[in-house]
Amino acid sequence: VQLVESGGGLVQAGDSLRLSCAASGRTFNSYAMGWFRQAPGKGREFVAAIRWSGITYYADSVKGRFTISRDNAKDTVYLEMNSLKPEDTAVYYCAAGAGNWPTASTNYPYWGQGSQVTVSS
Repeated sequence: VQLVESGGGLVQAGDSLRLSCAASGRTFNSYAMGWFRQAPGKGREFVAAIRWSGITYYADSVKGRFTISRDNAKDTVYLEMNSLKPEDTAVYYCAAGAGNWPTASTNYPYWGQGSQVTVSS
């Protein structure tokens, strides 16, 4: 599975961004898709995930502000980010996996290259 993220950039606090992750190479529909992020000097952390069934999971820090969705016809997963804060600044990674723990990075053998999101105050 190959994953390519797009949509990152520099925004101000309170603004919105939408990240996209296009998948290719295998059957997209059977995979859970996740978004993780890594800020400078910190470890990679879970942001959101969506199962093939559409069940979603969110980190407490983004709940109510971020929305994950998928379009199986386009083999694409999205992360809509609203009310962005400076602490959301990080490289955001898309991931695909077929395991049973969609909030854990170990669930995902396939990763994208990352997309930088910078939120200025």
